[in-house]
Amino acid sequence: MTVNMDTLKSIDIFSGVSLAAGGILLQYAHLRTYKKNEYIFRDKEKTDHFYCIVDGTVSLYKLSALMEKRGIFIYGNGATLNEDSIDGKPPSVNACALRNSKLLLIKRIVLREAFTKDPTLFEAFCKSMAMKTRRLYHLMKNTTTNLRGDRRIAAKLWKLSRDFGKETELGTEINFDLSIAMFAEFLGSQRETVSRQVKLLCDSGVIIVRKSRFTIPCRNNLLEYFNEDR
Repeated sequence: MTVNMDTLKSIDIFSGVSLAAGGILLQYAHLRTYKKNEYIFRDKEKTDHFYCIVDGTVSLYKLSALMEKRGIFIYGNGATLNEDSIDGKPPSVNACALRNSKLLLIKRIVLREAFTKDPTLFEAFCKSMAMKTRRLYHLMKNTTTNLRGDRRIAAKLWKLSRDFGKETELGTEINFDLSIAMFAEFLGSQRETVSRQVKLLCDSGVIIVRKSRFTIPCRNNLLEYFNEDR
């Protein structure tokens, strides 16, 4: 599928790209559609491309020594998935579409050429990597915290409702299927434990769960639940 400048600029790091650099990228960029649960790339699997989300939702995760999934990030429209491949090495994580998604693919060698035409593009790329590094530090902090499981879930749902929420009659619905198993992967907890904690949040009235769809009636109430007596 043909890529135009508007599509290119819908990606965060390319929002301010110059015409010179954009012209180079448009010559070689292409769009690809991934079905729900389809792998985009795998950990340590060589790829020559950078992957950017035009429309969709993608999960990044690692596999433990016991082949258990450990969720890292969930990304939506405008995000770039594998900046860590700038040095030519394979990605360090797995990427899987959480719903039917359209991605923009750009060859690494072409992106590096565009950097020479537009220093601000390289700066935007570095800022994106820096933001992800800070998020990883924050993630490590939360992984080792003594914070109760239900509050960790409340915090995660609040962030997801901010990034992927759509307004409905019941409240802010997270706009993709989110299973208990997936939550367990992101929290590093047992599925049965997460199921009990989600039920506690439902009984408290701060979330509604219907067929793998989470709705937050009032995001401020969910935030207060997370911060209560901290």
